[in-house]
Amino acid sequence: MTSRGRFLTLEGVEGAGKTTALAGLRRFLTGQGRRVVTTREPGGTPLAEDIRAVLLRPRPEPVDAFAETLLVFAARAQHVATVIEPALRRGDWVLCDRFTDSTFAYQAGGRGVDAAAVSWLAERAHGDCWPDLTLYLDLPARTGLARVKGRAGDEQGDRFERERLDFFERVRAAYRQRAAQHSRIVSIDASQDAAAVLRAVEAAVERLGG
Repeated sequence: MTSRGRFLTLEGVEGAGKTTALAGLRRFLTGQGRRVVTTREPGGTPLAEDIRAVLLRPRPEPVDAFAETLLVFAARAQHVATVIEPALRRGDWVLCDRFTDSTFAYQAGGRGVDAAAVSWLAERAHGDCWPDLTLYLDLPARTGLARVKGRAGDEQGDRFERERLDFFERVRAAYRQRAAQHSRIVSIDASQDAAAVLRAVEAAVERLGG
C-alpha cells in the first residue's frame, strides 16, 4: 500500500519570495528522490485557472468581498479534488503556492469577511485536506510592495496588487495571528536574501520528516 504523500504550502504577502522559495524547495526534494507536484492557488487546473483570471483582472465593477471568497473556494474545491488529493494518494509531495491560509489572511483579514464563514467554506471545499506544513514568508507589507513595483506587464499590477498599503498590513497581521495559533505554520524572515530564506525553508521541511 502506497503511503500518503505530504502537503506543503507557501504563504506570504506580495513580494515575499514564494515563487523563488517554491522552486528551490522543489529542487531540494527532488534531489532527495521525492516525487513532487508543484501547483498554485487560485489555479492549478484549467477551470481553477479561469477563475484565477476572473479574480485578478482589474475591473470597474466593485467586487463584493463574499463573492470573491466564494470564487476562491470554487477554484480550491476543483483543485483539491482533481490535483491535490489524487497526488497525495499516489504518495507524491505536493508544493502549493497559497492555500486556505491565504483566504483567512486576504479575505477575512484584509476584506473583513467573517472568519467563521471562511472556516465553514473550507470544511466543505476540502474537508480534512490541510497542509502538513505551511511555510509563511513574513515580510513588512511596504517592503513586499516595493519589490513587486515595476514588474513586467501592467505597471499597476493585478486587482490585488493595486490595493492600498493598509490592506496588506491587515493581511500580514492576519497571517501572523494564524501562525501564532497553528503549529503547522512556520514563520520565516523573508527580508533575508533568497539563499538564507531557502536554507530556513529546507530546515523546516527536514524537521517535518516523512
